[in-house]
Amino acid sequence: MPIQHAVLALLSRGESYGYVLRSEFEATIGPQWGSLNIGHLYQVLDRLVRDGLVTTTRVEQTSRPDRILYRLTDAGRRELEVWLTTPFVRQSGYRDDFFLKLLAASRLGRKPLAQVLDVQRQAYLDELKTLADLRDSHAEQPLVRLLIDAATLHTEANLQVIDLAHEQRTEIAQAQRGRETAEHRLGESARRKRA
Repeated sequence: MPIQHAVLALLSRGESYGYVLRSEFEATIGPQWGSLNIGHLYQVLDRLVRDGLVTTTRVEQTSRPDRILYRLTDAGRRELEVWLTTPFVRQSGYRDDFFLKLLAASRLGRKPLAQVLDVQRQAYLDELKTLADLRDSHAEQPLVRLLIDAATLHTEANLQVIDLAHEQRTEIAQAQRGRETAEHRLGESARRKRA
């Protein structure tokens, strides 16, 4: 689980508290990733403790509840090293909700399909502008800048998919209609056999 390993990485430089880890994560990775929910972080930390990858020490405070200090174990350090040397490989097929929209629009014909493509193209263009502004505002943070560059490249690739879909929209819509006609015939045949 990547968040688990990111937390191990944050602890590799020294012990820390939950809220400090969250702040450090968000400051390091930047706004493009999104915020790290503190409840989720504590679930991850609990799992790391249970798995023996992290230990805890209770730190008493006089006017507040005790704080929990988290420390990486040798097993946690080994787990982090294994994770870092293991390449990321997509576990299952390519999933993108946009293709569900294409499925729905293609059932309605060429015109609705073209409309979905135009709306999505504009959204990607807007996203590219936002990413450019974000990159400018994080010019001094190389890791954040790299993540924004990656998001930009992905969005540019998505625009190329829109172009391909536009070129193929007639074929996509016709193929869907042909499939619907075949399914309708099968349904009719099955109803006749039952009658």
